[in-house]
Amino acid sequence: MELVRVQDSDYRKTYDLYMTFPENENGFMNSVYGYSYDQFLEWIEQKRNWSLGKELPEGFVPDTSYVLVDEGVYVGIFNLRHCLNDFLREGAGHIGYGISTKYRGKGYATKGLELTLIKARQMCIHEVYMSVNKDNPASLRVQIKNGAYIHHENEKEYFTRIAE
Repeated sequence: MELVRVQDSDYRKTYDLYMTFPENENGFMNSVYGYSYDQFLEWIEQKRNWSLGKELPEGFVPDTSYVLVDEGVYVGIFNLRHCLNDFLREGAGHIGYGISTKYRGKGYATKGLELTLIKARQMCIHEVYMSVNKDNPASLRVQIKNGAYIHHENEKEYFTRIAE
């Protein structure tokens, strides 16, 4: 199992994977929801620049999007923000992820988060901030399995931390 940057992936498989996700599911935002394949290819070029901190929209931080690949099968998406601004620090945090419906419950989220945490450490991120909707206990378990603890909460979400 491995993480592959979207810009280094098989674009057609990556597009097909993204299209399995609704626009917003359990807090996972699919920013390319409803895109045509050509629009998706343009987005990949944007992601290439954004991962380098270039041409970022206002309020965005550099980030890298990965696909989780298991023996050639594209099963999930993991987004790693390289740093946080105030909005992210009090919200989504460093990492967001989603596993395609047909691959859930098979340990992919746990392994994918583990691999993403390695990438975060390589970027010298020593404490990872994350959030999870309270109505998504499976995702909270994934984070806890990877060393997270609940730092604080509001009425809708838990805000977790994973220290190095």
